[in-house]
Amino acid sequence: MKENVKNIGNFDFQIDPQAPLFVIGVACDLVGMPIWTLRKLDEMGVVSPRRVGVRTRCYSQEQIRTLNYIRYLMEDQQVSISSVKVVLKISQRES
Repeated sequence: MKENVKNIGNFDFQIDPQAPLFVIGVACDLVGMPIWTLRKLDEMGVVSPRRVGVRTRCYSQEQIRTLNYIRYLMEDQQVSISSVKVVLKISQRES
């Protein structure tokens, strides 16, 4: 029985950073933003989660990183939600 436990410890896998993994409630907890903000960002086309089924929004690891940056811009740098899209476009052009 202990041999099986040792084999489980060697199990490793890679997750595509663009794979839709996190439903909106989990994404809110991960980035510390309210659901309405994530919905507004989706509506504005700033961060568009993949739809699973008809209504379920799922965010990727990459999108969670972007949302953390957006939270930083909005809370620490006092960037308005409508200006975030412009800041992200400029950041993407520079990189």
